[in-house]
Amino acid sequence: MDELWKKIERGQFSPLYLLYGTEDYLIQETKNKLIGHALAPEEMDFNYASYDLEETPVETVVEDAETFPFMGERRIVIAHHPYFLTAEKPKQKVEHQLDKLEAYVKMPAPYSILVLVAPYEKLDERKKLVKLLKKQATVGEAKKLNERELKEWLVGRAGGEGCRIGKEAAELLISLAGTDMSALANEMMKLCLYAGKGNEISLDMVAALTARSLEQNVFELVEKVVQRKIDEALRIYYDLLKLNEEPIKILALISGQFRLIYQTKELAKRGYGQQQIASYLKVHPYRLKLAAGQAKLFTQEELNQIMSLLADSDYEMKSSGLKKEMIIEMFLFKLHGMKAGTK
Repeated sequence: MDELWKKIERGQFSPLYLLYGTEDYLIQETKNKLIGHALAPEEMDFNYASYDLEETPVETVVEDAETFPFMGERRIVIAHHPYFLTAEKPKQKVEHQLDKLEAYVKMPAPYSILVLVAPYEKLDERKKLVKLLKKQATVGEAKKLNERELKEWLVGRAGGEGCRIGKEAAELLISLAGTDMSALANEMMKLCLYAGKGNEISLDMVAALTARSLEQNVFELVEKVVQRKIDEALRIYYDLLKLNEEPIKILALISGQFRLIYQTKELAKRGYGQQQIASYLKVHPYRLKLAAGQAKLFTQEELNQIMSLLADSDYEMKSSGLKKEMIIEMFLFKLHGMKAGTK
């Protein structure tokens, strides 16, 4: 996306953009840059429009893009969820005259910027319209960044905020805040404000100031139990309750973490590499790397027992009269007892 953003910032606009992929932050940033650089604030009411193609026929979008701008140089028309570019079936059937869009793509209005936002992992490359768009439009792929790319992005983001961050501190930030780019951008802004212009963000600053994601807290909770530090695991759990996190949500995340550990161990046993497993399970490679580390600490038999305990806990939470908070405590003690018994 870097090259695309640089062109937008220089005022080099394309009449047609296709943004696709599952990293919402990159899509939102691209939209914001286009709007910020192509339209003056006072033009927004007259020369900006946004549509959802799961609800609006595409010919309506085309008509809007063909409308001359009012008191300005150009219009921006953004069309979300063009599901007809994928093999997915729509939730609601809307009749689209795709021939109208095809004709527009071949000859877009020079005074409009039409942006198709497709938040899908893949487009159907067999479709004529997809081939045409990839040939005629400026294409931006908003893919999830891997660990190395995330670190490099954070280093660049720090520079953009007027400070510096080393790769070790960037890695710690990812491990604490997770891989969501919007959350990382917010944490970076906060850290740069604290460090001050021109200064470097230290490891201590990251450790002290970064807000842990719920998923990261659950990962640490599991890690503490594995290390037989049940008091620290319970402290994390009680802190989550103080933050008004629902026990049923915490249990769901614990279950999700152990499910990922179980699947990672099973697929690794079959000879899959970490990148293959991450792709197959559709999880971020960094999260998979952490799960693979935890998978080494459990036998297959232990994981089978844990999945059974989690199923029982889930059933009790939804059907018994026991306090939900106590059910998770009981699970953690059972898990601690299981690991203690293997020492």
